[in-house]
Amino acid sequence: MSKSVKGKQVAILATDGFEESELTSPREALKAAGVEVDIVSLKSGKITSWAKTNWGKEYPVDKTLEEASSEDYDMLVLPGGLFNPDTLRSNDDALDFTREFFEQHKPVAAICHAPWVLISAGVIGGRDLTSYHTVKDDVVNAGGTWHDQAVVCDSGLVTSRSPDDLEAFNSKLLEELAEGKHSRQVA
Repeated sequence: MSKSVKGKQVAILATDGFEESELTSPREALKAAGVEVDIVSLKSGKITSWAKTNWGKEYPVDKTLEEASSEDYDMLVLPGGLFNPDTLRSNDDALDFTREFFEQHKPVAAICHAPWVLISAGVIGGRDLTSYHTVKDDVVNAGGTWHDQAVVCDSGLVTSRSPDDLEAFNSKLLEELAEGKHSRQVA
């Protein structure tokens, strides 16, 4: 990584039921690189993780969607899990927040089931990406090209399949954050 990410701001958009490692691992990688990270959610207080097979720890929310502005962040990270993206994709404010990053040409990273949010936001048409294997048909039906790879990057959109890919995901999202804005159009 040739450019520094120190001092940049990243929003992790999540709600109850996010896959714990898919929030904590990227957050730790970002913080270790000197990035300021906010957990942005639909509600204030705490959100509860899903830890592989059962409910996990609670994590404090830094800002609600009402308090957050995409203008204040350099990147958006969307952790997966089943419940988290399913709830977010049915929330207009979450979809608007997500779309704004694409409109501003800022990098976005999504892992596992999180591409559901991107699909509902209407931003994956014509893009290369990956996801958890059960989301493949949804990606293809929304006009994306799905690849069975640990990490896929398309003009600042970083996607990975599962927690097994977190090392590659974290490395690529740091690289894209360092690169900054990307020229691209909203699908």
